[in-house]
Amino acid sequence: MTVRHYSWTKLLMVFMVVILGLSAAVGVYSKGEAVKSAGSSTEEFITKHMTNANGTLATYLQPGASTDPDIVAGREALSESLGFWMQYAVKKRDQALFERSYEVLNSRFLTSEKYIVWKIESDGRVKVNTNALGDDFRIIGSLIEASQLWKKDEYLAAAREISDTLQMHVQNNGYFVDFHDFARDESPATLSLVYVDIAVLKLMKDHQLIDSGTYEQYVRLLSEMPDDGVFFPVTFDVQEQKYAYGDDVNLIDQLMIGIHRAELGKKPTPLISFLKKELRQQKSIKGRYNRVTRTAEVSYESPSVYGLAILLALECGDKEWAKQLNKQMISLKNKDASYSGGYVFSKNTHFFDNILPLLAETAMQNP
Repeated sequence: MTVRHYSWTKLLMVFMVVILGLSAAVGVYSKGEAVKSAGSSTEEFITKHMTNANGTLATYLQPGASTDPDIVAGREALSESLGFWMQYAVKKRDQALFERSYEVLNSRFLTSEKYIVWKIESDGRVKVNTNALGDDFRIIGSLIEASQLWKKDEYLAAAREISDTLQMHVQNNGYFVDFHDFARDESPATLSLVYVDIAVLKLMKDHQLIDSGTYEQYVRLLSEMPDDGVFFPVTFDVQEQKYAYGDDVNLIDQLMIGIHRAELGKKPTPLISFLKKELRQQKSIKGRYNRVTRTAEVSYESPSVYGLAILLALECGDKEWAKQLNKQMISLKNKDASYSGGYVFSKNTHFFDNILPLLAETAMQNP
């Protein structure tokens, strides 16, 4: 998760916490009141170790310098991270946490042209002129959910402004595309399918930020999407109207796309069967696979892969599989005693590998 516009980026269906009574460890709450999460130790790790002095969220735990403006390094901050953090605040019903994130959005990421820059320096400087569609959708969705939860029209107005910018600039041939270069006024012809956040697009339709025809276009795009027997394509060329597969398979992409499909009632059964088989036979799920041979190309396990797989399992109503995945994911936590609550390996970690497990742990409480 280092290359621009793999700020990939859906996502994820917000599992709202609506429960009449919780265990003593969680406590009882009323509507709009913050709920203690089972993953709160990870939240504390993020707050303590992955938050920059200016309130932005560091991409990596350890500092580092980027040699390419399109590559993320060190304590640089992403709109991706901000969007997931806002999503978590809504899921947790923590208005104070959401409001702090909203302030960072307005003061650091949102430009005068009303687009969200995809990356900023750790000190707050902006050196890019592009957005990232998937991150924008995630932030828009969180703003809409927050406006409903806390009855603040300001959040919905902000979502509308960002949406208007996307519709005016971040389109090609009638489709949203991965990004727009606002300095050059250029957009690609590529739409990464991981960005087709159908749950957010439905929220946008329901609140008149996009029309029904636009929403149905993306329903068709996901519904008619082929697969190779297990894996989905990763991009759609909006000019050629063609889907394309990658040479290898990043499971983060596949799981996010699978979640979007499941939100339409199209359970990604072949993908789920493959993952269950891997967990059963190999005792783990790896981060990347060869698309042809279906064999792992890396030796590492990814906390974010397990987090997304849990969210997919819960979306499909498979609580038993979610429990198995959660046990595997939690086994990767607290490996480094210096960073309690974090998914830290060799003294470093990526924000993505902590926020997705945190979202999954929270969802496991309230599936």
